[in-house]
Amino acid sequence: MLSGPTAEVPGVAGGGPVHRVITAEVTRVRDRRPERAPRVLDVGGGSGAWAVPLALLGCAVTVVDYSPNALAALHRRARDAGVHELVTPVQGDVDALADVAPTGGADLVLGHGLLEVVDDAAAAFAALTAATAPGGAVSVLVTGRYAAVLSRTLAGRLDEARAVLTDPDGRFGPDDALRRRLDADTLRALVEAGGNLRVEVLQGDGVLEGWTPGSVRDGGPATVREVTELENLAAAAAPLLDVAARLHALARRR
Repeated sequence: MLSGPTAEVPGVAGGGPVHRVITAEVTRVRDRRPERAPRVLDVGGGSGAWAVPLALLGCAVTVVDYSPNALAALHRRARDAGVHELVTPVQGDVDALADVAPTGGADLVLGHGLLEVVDDAAAAFAALTAATAPGGAVSVLVTGRYAAVLSRTLAGRLDEARAVLTDPDGRFGPDDALRRRLDADTLRALVEAGGNLRVEVLQGDGVLEGWTPGSVRDGGPATVREVTELENLAAAAAPLLDVAARLHALARRR
């Protein structure tokens, strides 16, 4: 089961590496099929952190979420942004995605903040893949394992750091709200396991910004731009990828 709040993750801000890749994919779809709006399926999309910006780009977005409260907030958010006609809220669950989303019906499928909270990540990813049209793309954004190790080490929570590092699912114990944290190799293996998808982008989100001191981030617009530019450069740098707070993959359906 999934609910909206877990999907309200960073990465949507304009100029960030994830936003840049998603925007490029929307442009690609529009160039291929200029006669209609790009069709986006956002699974676990919550109150519309991604859906509303995508609708503002002219996409027809269906948001599937288990939480009626999140979907109500999505409706209000879309209405306030003037894109409610492009956003369709659907109450449902990734475990029964085929019941509410047509097979092969979406040009772009989002599963952001999803794979770390579902019971079966492989089954959830298979459902996302099935909903994707041939030639379409799946975008997943997940919590990174090694950033969690580093952050807990720096905070002096060494027992938790050790647990996240050594636990097969990257959890710190039974009280962990997440069912798993992933590293880059594990994410790639999960995405390509079924043989139907090929990873085109594997990048970090929050590679350096999370480690940037607050005094630097508060240094004014010029400093913010500099941090953003540095983050964009670091997003695809292999040595830094695994210490990103979040890992982002965009894969193409064959």
